[in-house]
Amino acid sequence: MATRTKDHYDVLGVAENASADEIKKAYRKLAKKYHPDANPGNEAATEKFKEISEANSVLSDPAKRKKYDQVRRYGGLGQFTSRPAGGTAGGGFKFDDLSDIGGGIGDMFSSIFDFGRKPKEDSGPTRGRNVEYLVEIPLKTAARGGKVKVTVPISEECANCDGTGASPGTDLETCPECGGHGEVTFGQGGFSVRRPCPVCLGRGKTPKTPCSSCSGRGQVRNRKRLSVRVPRGVETGQKVRLSGQGERGPGGGTAGDLVIAFEVKPHRFFTREGNHLACEVPINMAQAILGSKIKVKTIDGKKVVLKVPAGTQNGTTFRIRGQGIHRKDSQGDQLVRVVVKTPELSEEGRKAVEQLAQDEGLRH
Repeated sequence: MATRTKDHYDVLGVAENASADEIKKAYRKLAKKYHPDANPGNEAATEKFKEISEANSVLSDPAKRKKYDQVRRYGGLGQFTSRPAGGTAGGGFKFDDLSDIGGGIGDMFSSIFDFGRKPKEDSGPTRGRNVEYLVEIPLKTAARGGKVKVTVPISEECANCDGTGASPGTDLETCPECGGHGEVTFGQGGFSVRRPCPVCLGRGKTPKTPCSSCSGRGQVRNRKRLSVRVPRGVETGQKVRLSGQGERGPGGGTAGDLVIAFEVKPHRFFTREGNHLACEVPINMAQAILGSKIKVKTIDGKKVVLKVPAGTQNGTTFRIRGQGIHRKDSQGDQLVRVVVKTPELSEEGRKAVEQLAQDEGLRH
């Protein structure tokens, strides 16, 4: 049969020479669109989100991206044909056979795509996979820290069949696709690479009677609810790792980790400038000319009184100490930029301004 390995650049919709910033923007846009919370019950969107996350995890890491680009140049991606792992056709060779060239192309595939060899039957429990999840947080939470509640879709070993995929009391049989190897070989031209069999998921066996709870996959999708602590001063793209909160390990192995990636939502009043929070506040001409005291809202929701001196110019920035981003080793300020608004004057007001301009020698 034939299948196509999805190209990470195509998944994110970016060019192969895209900058790190372009990759980050593409990932954020797609992650928002296909996020499981935005598409409840939509398995297709969940799978798409996993593809996007996998592509981003490779392309956002300079070392992994370099290896991935090397693989693409060797023709390791594109249109592949599947055949059992027992050998290669047409006198070709496997990437595993190139282990002596440039540090091992086979190892390069394994490090990027989890193209591992089939585990030995006596290898025992294995560690579960890490899960990366994108969480949007308000600017106030990013500035002051706090906790957010998240619901993460997690794949776990089916409790009904203990992960075998077979209905309780029924047997397993040799996988017809891979012949019990647990792997299939994909190749193009003279190149080939081994991957876990998509039918038996690398187990080498398939259930005669699939489990009704997991449809024979041995895993079920659950939603894990937990509270995540947000560090003070966190920025978009920063991550926290929750040990043991990822997918459970097969055969009773330890669970992987849950990696939470934060994205700070835009605020309608504040913008972030490093550790400072900037905002614009309108004042009228009288306040600018004569001076005034105005109330300015802070990120905590409180209001502070700011003195505007007489003769303040449009665009002047004032500083409110300690009302910016709080970090362990530093504390930012709130930067208030005043914008002088010009009013629509009545006839009497216009005449008064004209007289003022004449008295003060102002050209107009």
